[in-house]
Amino acid sequence: MVTLQLKQIRVPPGQRVLLEDISWQEFEAILNELGEHRSSRVAYRQGTLEIMVPLPEHERAKVIIGDLVKILLDELDLNWESFGSTTFKREDMTAGVEPDDCFYIKNYKLMIGTDRINLNVDPPPDLAIEIDVTSQTKISAYQALRVPEIWRYENGNLEINLLQGEQYIKSQTSLTFPNFPIIEGIYRFVQMSRTIGTTPALREFRKWVREVKK
Repeated sequence: MVTLQLKQIRVPPGQRVLLEDISWQEFEAILNELGEHRSSRVAYRQGTLEIMVPLPEHERAKVIIGDLVKILLDELDLNWESFGSTTFKREDMTAGVEPDDCFYIKNYKLMIGTDRINLNVDPPPDLAIEIDVTSQTKISAYQALRVPEIWRYENGNLEINLLQGEQYIKSQTSLTFPNFPIIEGIYRFVQMSRTIGTTPALREFRKWVREVKK
């Protein structure tokens, strides 16, 4: 059997590596070795660990969609706490995942001032955002952690997944923003940002939100 150290593994941007038969203790040790200040993202479920390094395309989409969500929350006078790509994990569920972005909205009060997440005590985020450019979202990990809503953005299209029972179902409406055409809005203004620039697109989105909520 050949044993490799983690520092010997190089994952180029836009690529991923799958590691099989990883115990929970090994998963925790890998997280510690990778550290918090890194470009890679990890997902873990029942012994399989995926390590991904995003492309600039991925990061651009992640940032603008996160900004659009913040504008929408602001215009609707909703409070929130953003936890970005925090690692969410539960040993009893053998599941761990790092969303591209996530928000506590319904449960924001519980998370004010929280620096460390413990899902045995803390709730999962109300909304998680995943940008699927080079890999697919590890839905099974989100199911185990009971995240109620996931937005998956791939090839310019947004898919809303809502947790019902033990499974996610595709939905045309958002649980978080039920009165807004989220799929249409995200598509329209992400595309706009690619033609007129991010800042003007965000301004136009704010105007659009104000018109829709009248």
